[in-house]
Amino acid sequence: MTVSIDLRFHHAKPVPLADVPCLEPGAFRTRVLERVREGARIVAYFGQSDAGDRVRLHAILAVERTSTLIAQSTLVEDDFDALTPECPQAHWFEREIAEQWGVVPRGHPWLKPIRFHRSYRPGHDAWGRPDDEPILPSAPCDRYPFYRVEGPEIHEVAVGPVHAGVIEPGHFRFQCHGEEVLHLEISLGYQHRGIERSLLGGPDRRTLPMMEQVAGDTSVGHATAYCQAIESLTGSEPPLRAQAIRGIALELERLANHTGDLGALANDVGFLPTASFCGRLRGDLLNATALICGNRFGRGLITPGCVNFDIEPDRAQELIRRITRTIDEVAGAVNLLWNSLSVQSRFEDTGTVPRGVAEDLGLVGPAARASGVDRDVRHDFPRGIYQFAYIPLSTRSTGDVHARAFVRMLEIRRAGQFLLALLAQLPGGEIRKPTGTLPPDQLAVSFVEGWRGEVCHVAQTDSQGRLAHYKIIDPSFHNWIGLGMSLRNQQVSDFPLCNKSFNLSYCGHDL
Repeated sequence: MTVSIDLRFHHAKPVPLADVPCLEPGAFRTRVLERVREGARIVAYFGQSDAGDRVRLHAILAVERTSTLIAQSTLVEDDFDALTPECPQAHWFEREIAEQWGVVPRGHPWLKPIRFHRSYRPGHDAWGRPDDEPILPSAPCDRYPFYRVEGPEIHEVAVGPVHAGVIEPGHFRFQCHGEEVLHLEISLGYQHRGIERSLLGGPDRRTLPMMEQVAGDTSVGHATAYCQAIESLTGSEPPLRAQAIRGIALELERLANHTGDLGALANDVGFLPTASFCGRLRGDLLNATALICGNRFGRGLITPGCVNFDIEPDRAQELIRRITRTIDEVAGAVNLLWNSLSVQSRFEDTGTVPRGVAEDLGLVGPAARASGVDRDVRHDFPRGIYQFAYIPLSTRSTGDVHARAFVRMLEIRRAGQFLLALLAQLPGGEIRKPTGTLPPDQLAVSFVEGWRGEVCHVAQTDSQGRLAHYKIIDPSFHNWIGLGMSLRNQQVSDFPLCNKSFNLSYCGHDL
């Protein structure tokens, strides 16, 4: 074991794996809880196979006020004392560790599968299932230990996993008294594709396309996070012009999805003018991304060290014209929402997540900022063009559907202003710079503020400079529990509205 000290580093700088402190399990737990009480936040917490039959647990904590990270690790065999009872933000992470590695977090109050797959260690299953027991390709809702509220007037409402429309599969189990929801439990895992395991031994030709499909509506966000991790490991920095083009693509992704969400929220309360306008305008913003690289989701644009497509002066002027027109039309469509008393009566005081709950659960992105939590990677851990540009933070304090909608509108305005200013004065120079080979036995952490919130990638290399472990934390991983909390004491009929106000990714969770 190494000396029990903190390893503090920056997300743009790699560190040797040998420098990550490896503490005794009790000391590891004490140290992580101490740092959380001091204001740090768990951004990644995962297991990794180690020598023999042991599992190494890694915890990466973010200290936002100093823009630094803390890394700690410990070795466990069959069980360890859970952080969750004293640190709720560890809840989902420890369930994942139990499922993936068959080590039991003792004292965890809600220990259940989250993706329904085999343990990565044969013969180790946190729920005592034999290795030859079949695992269904989708979550077995009939056997899942859902929480139940007992009583003569209590009833259950089950929704999904198959839903109307084109949304992804997920199962929602409501415990209700009349129309009032006492508890909502969310069961995911239907989209599990094993992406993280497929990345081991890379990078190779498959790696970047898989990153772009972690969550298809966040292709730019996840591709950027991956490229930043590779650039950190190789000590390279893309040219400033390439950084600017990445920022343009990321903000266009934010604009398109926020616009679509506002239209979908309008649709869920039957307000069709805004719904129809925003549906079309989302397409216009996706087409703006296609104008840059030929793909509406930005695929093929970003690679380590560079971007593959430039923005010439004529193309920049066309983008300015399109974005200016679209932002004005979005504002007009969304103002119809704010001026409709019937819409506001559905949005206000619906699906409230108080600030304290949002902080305890570690929520990120617009969902956190709508509850008054000042958390944004572009401010706290700036990278790329965001080191040279300032986008005002968009927050509200009420934590309800109205706040989550209003934060989206604020971000559309401010992202639009950022885009127009950047396109008018794009930095000159090249768009490509080679990155070199990955160094051996290194750790790098990469952050991007995706449109849903914080995208975090953790890369580790082996002694040959290949990817030995790669951890992806989509913002949905943090926020699904927030959706469950938002339904407490709400009407069942409010679920579609609350669900859309978070608009979380199923496949981004089910890696």
